[in-house]
Amino acid sequence: MFDVIIVGAGPAGLSAALILGRCRRHVLLCDTGKPRNAASHAMHGFITRDGIQPDEFLRLGREQLRTYESVELRHISVSDARQLDNTFEVVLEDGTHITARKLLLATGVVDELPEIEGIEELYGRSVHHCPYCDGWEVRDQPLAVFGKGNSGYELALELTVWSRDLALCTNGEKLEEKQRQRLLRNNIQICEERIARLEGKDGILERIVFADSKVLHRRALFFFSEEHQHSDLPEKMGCDFTQRGVVRTGEYEGTCVPGLYVAGDASRRVQLVIVAAAEGAQAAFAINTELLKEDLA
Repeated sequence: MFDVIIVGAGPAGLSAALILGRCRRHVLLCDTGKPRNAASHAMHGFITRDGIQPDEFLRLGREQLRTYESVELRHISVSDARQLDNTFEVVLEDGTHITARKLLLATGVVDELPEIEGIEELYGRSVHHCPYCDGWEVRDQPLAVFGKGNSGYELALELTVWSRDLALCTNGEKLEEKQRQRLLRNNIQICEERIARLEGKDGILERIVFADSKVLHRRALFFFSEEHQHSDLPEKMGCDFTQRGVVRTGEYEGTCVPGLYVAGDASRRVQLVIVAAAEGAQAAFAINTELLKEDLA
């Protein structure tokens, strides 16, 4: 039996495995190698690793785990999980059943791209969902914001940190008058026409073409990202969810299910790589503390 099974080897899972390995805990880390930021060419906001390629960041994390013999990494997905009396059992995609004393889900979320022709070719290069991750690289350039209702409105205002040449594209949806007036006061252009397609070259956005053939020249686009849980394991395990759809966790990433922890983007509003890594470390600290209490009379 393992001390801990970690599902997901992104920043949160790798960080937790590192801490638990250093605590000499017997850990199984399962992952399929499909990170949320796979489309990005660089990762930002992580001290000492600003600008690193996402796959290189993960490679370094896996490499550093090799020092700790009690940590086992398997390239395999977990298809099911359940709580037994005082343990957890997971089922791997090959049908293998494995048990552990604690379970950490670091399974992340999946971004839902807007249904716009041409967006997939530009996503991760000049179409983004996180200004904290990619805003600096397009600072002071003409930017577009794609979003409906209050979400698009707030994102447009937020992006004034990085550029004052902004256009909010609502794709046919009307804004409230007070929203419209505030945007105009801040010199944010409003485009309420439906978008036909995005055009660009070599991953760089050049223009937005609207359904009425109007063209808006932009160098990058940020969109409000709808998202969903990458895995159904949190739901299967009976986790509580917030209104936003992420898992509700406590101070040290514990859930309403004793012994079950969720860390990273699956459980937080602030979805940055450095935050996910910190949450993985916090979860590992809590898990080791609980194991220690159980081990000592």
